Amino acid sequence: MAGEFHGKVVVVTGGSRGIGRAIAAAFAGEGAECVLAASSAANLAQAAKTVAAAGAAPMTVAADLRTLAGCEQVFAAVNGRHKHCDVLINCAGATRAGDFLNLPDDAWLDGFALKFFGAVRLTRLLWPLLAAAHGHVVNIIGGAARTVEPEFLIGGSVNSALANFTKGLSRRGIRDGVNVNAIHPGATATERTETLLRQRAEASGRSVEEVRAETIAKSGVRRMAEPEDVAALALFLCSERARHIQGTATAVDGGATPGLY
Repeated sequence: MAGEFHGKVVVVTGGSRGIGRAIAAAFAGEGAECVLAASSAANLAQAAKTVAAAGAAPMTVAADLRTLAGCEQVFAAVNGRHKHCDVLINCAGATRAGDFLNLPDDAWLDGFALKFFGAVRLTRLLWPLLAAAHGHVVNIIGGAARTVEPEFLIGGSVNSALANFTKGLSRRGIRDGVNVNAIHPGATATERTETLLRQRAEASGRSVEEVRAETIAKSGVRRMAEPEDVAALALFLCSERARHIQGTATAVDGGATPGLY
């Protein structure tokens, strides 16, 4: 696969941190020209250094992907500089957990606005470029699309919607020559996960390591995933070797997801 993505244009939303940043760095290491989109210009500037250390310096676009205008801003930047797009990785989005009765409408609307509608809008905008390139779309979703939890109803609902969208879009992809797939990461060692662990530790009066160990023990896996684990699969799914993989959803969770796929 070495150098397979040389000169390819790869757009990564949520590329300023965690899994998105790792995916961008992996593509840059294989010669891709990356475009990172996220809301924080400061975080994007830091991520750009990480990605540039692996390959070409990326273009960054600070935009609110919860809005149509923000998605149009990303499209205009990509089309203006490259007039081309080979890969779209939709990785932006973090939803709130909590007791159902205490989750306000705003939390639900915000959860769908970024992770679901952001992915839908940007995919729609970039689709003509992706079709012209016979490109790839990979949606980074999450295990909650398959496993219900009463304290994660927003995340589960958003993830399930995005999983359904991915499968349906793959049928259009067959017609237009675009590969569309999904990745469901499990618990992954990212800044967001560390924040959640700290919050749970403070609430329960335990240490972060105790909460981390309990989380891993509950899942039955040997370790928490690293962002690079997810990046490796994203890279493969967008390679020519994976051209016959269409409409799939693959978990990167060490086997933690119960039930049939």
